[in-house]
Amino acid sequence: MYELFFRVVFRRMDAEQAHHLAFRWIRAAARIPGVRGAVARVLAPRRAGLATTAFGRTMPGPFGLAAGFDKNAVAIDGMAMLGFDHVEIGTVTAQPQPGNPAPRLFRLVPDRALINRMGFNNDGSAAVAARLAARRAVFPVTVGVNIGKTKVVPEGEAVRDYVTSAERLAAHADYLVVNVSSPNTPGLRSLQATAALRPLLEGVRAAADRAVPGRRVPLLVKIAPDLADEDVDAVADLALDLGLDGIIATNTTVAREGLGLTGDPRTVAQTGGLSGAPLADRSLEVLRRLYARVGDRLTLVGVGGVQDAEDAWRRILAGATLVQGYSAFVYRGPFWMRAVHQGLAARLAASPYATLADAVGADTRKATTA
Repeated sequence: MYELFFRVVFRRMDAEQAHHLAFRWIRAAARIPGVRGAVARVLAPRRAGLATTAFGRTMPGPFGLAAGFDKNAVAIDGMAMLGFDHVEIGTVTAQPQPGNPAPRLFRLVPDRALINRMGFNNDGSAAVAARLAARRAVFPVTVGVNIGKTKVVPEGEAVRDYVTSAERLAAHADYLVVNVSSPNTPGLRSLQATAALRPLLEGVRAAADRAVPGRRVPLLVKIAPDLADEDVDAVADLALDLGLDGIIATNTTVAREGLGLTGDPRTVAQTGGLSGAPLADRSLEVLRRLYARVGDRLTLVGVGGVQDAEDAWRRILAGATLVQGYSAFVYRGPFWMRAVHQGLAARLAASPYATLADAVGADTRKATTA
């Protein structure tokens, strides 16, 4: 039913306008007690076997919403209502910014992919922090907060910019993510080089500790799929050295060649980050490499090209404790999360593993010991 609706309605609309329309519907439904309860009973039934522990929190499952959908923390309960086990908001910058000029979001429908050059459009960390502080949770969902660099801030002042956001937002985050991997802020990806990344992560860690002295806020870094393998290893080693809590693999890609894209060449040629199904192989490869390097010393979050339960299961077997999605939600609609949970439960039941935690990294361990 949703795919028909997508073809008839959403596909005829500008991609960003369609996003805002769907977003308004989700937020409206979540405001009405009777409606949100009914929707959650249908779309978000809980399965005890999928319970997942990460960052000191027990979640009803491993499957969450990636950053980029709810940039300003305005629909956390709406996304939980639809069945996401955790919601990562942002990316949030220290200063409010409008992002890049529209159009800036494009669909590659045959490829089940998106290209975006949104440019971290958001209300700024002060406004988002106030919104999170005022929130009265309807659903007990884990909330991650993803922070990035303000576009007008020079690269040399990036640490101070991230620190400002961390100081404002850490108290409201169940975990905090440093995003240095979006392709849509000039110079941002250069911060993935370990010489630049070390002082940035040290600064954010210290800022979070100052802001929340009574609780250690888990800190993660989100990396790009376009990193060379040796750079993936270097980030993994740095994360261990600094005592980070995890790595999110991966963000969008600037690559186009070798991905088998069949969409309109004019859309393929748009600048920005590509997400969705074509990203799956490289994201999975990076995840496997990270797990082989760090094992269970870090919590890995697998994102990029997750289309269905089989993709999510592969991420878990590769080493992901948590899995995230975004682009497939656009194409699969509100029943997507329910289907992923049903499929994961079926795969776990048919596997030799008693729990999802037992399955994490199983395939990578087998490959490295073979």
